[in-house]
Amino acid sequence: RNFPQGTISHMIKDASEGISYICNHVAEFGGDPERIYLMGQSAGAHIAACALLEQAIKEASGEKTSWSVSQIKAYFGLSGGYNLYNLVDYFHSRGLYRSVFFRMMEGEESLGRYSPEVVARDPSNETAISLLPSVTLFHGTADYSIPSDSSKSFAETLQSLGVDAEAVLYEGKTHTDLFLQDPMRGGRDEMFEDLTARIHSGDSEALAKDITAPPRRRLVPEFMLKVARAVSPF
Repeated sequence: RNFPQGTISHMIKDASEGISYICNHVAEFGGDPERIYLMGQSAGAHIAACALLEQAIKEASGEKTSWSVSQIKAYFGLSGGYNLYNLVDYFHSRGLYRSVFFRMMEGEESLGRYSPEVVARDPSNETAISLLPSVTLFHGTADYSIPSDSSKSFAETLQSLGVDAEAVLYEGKTHTDLFLQDPMRGGRDEMFEDLTARIHSGDSEALAKDITAPPRRRLVPEFMLKVARAVSPF
């Protein structure tokens, strides 16, 4: 569900149910249940991180759940926002007004609950944080929708708590470059290569295939990508 059909708790619940289905049925579709990766972009990165942390907290408290954090091999966040307190004013200046944002987040008083960085820092969640898989946060330094400091700060917080976490920043890349313009450009895609290198880590055969894979073909003329980048509100 998206706003206004639902608010943040509904979005997290829906995402968690989707993750549960994958964890419990991936083998039926030929997938490897030992190699499940969770990834989200922008709001999806935030929602996925919230779902992962919420699940870890439930498990740490002994609550019965339909999927386990241990089933997720790694979490990848792309251009996400992880501390809502630091983003309210910025979003307001960009046109996502506080009144609307607070409605989406179920009130100003709920910002901490739905800020993964804030949740991670809570000492009462120490056991839950220890359950998290490795975390990699990708972000472009020219992202004007969600500043790259968001990923950098969250990664540093997780690192300080003992989580295998890192932020990978791409100089001059915008909010959409990494998942839209760059893949459509063809040729070498730095973020995609970084992502597959982490997924294939320890698999020498897969890594060898990555090295010898032919360049991806261009899907859109360069002038169209430049126009799209110029007019995109993101």
